[in-house]
Amino acid sequence: MPLPAAPKNQPNSSQNRNKLAQANNELLFKGVLCILIGLGVLLSPYFITSPGMQGIVAQSALVGWFALVLGVAFAGLYVWRRIASKTPP
Repeated sequence: MPLPAAPKNQPNSSQNRNKLAQANNELLFKGVLCILIGLGVLLSPYFITSPGMQGIVAQSALVGWFALVLGVAFAGLYVWRRIASKTPP
């Protein structure tokens, strides 16, 4: 029974490192964007002068909290990956 062929993708090639770095940067971008959206939704009722619009935006506070928590999770995952990539194998 012959041995299987060697894998074609090397795990530590420069192409794979570039893909991982791009994925990490996109994760950070998503995290920052979600945090900004969440803060915008949560803080905007305090700056809106129209009472009707203020009430409508205030009712969407759950969406703001969800976006804020999701953004913090994305940013935390980015930090976790950065810390893990610096540890020697």
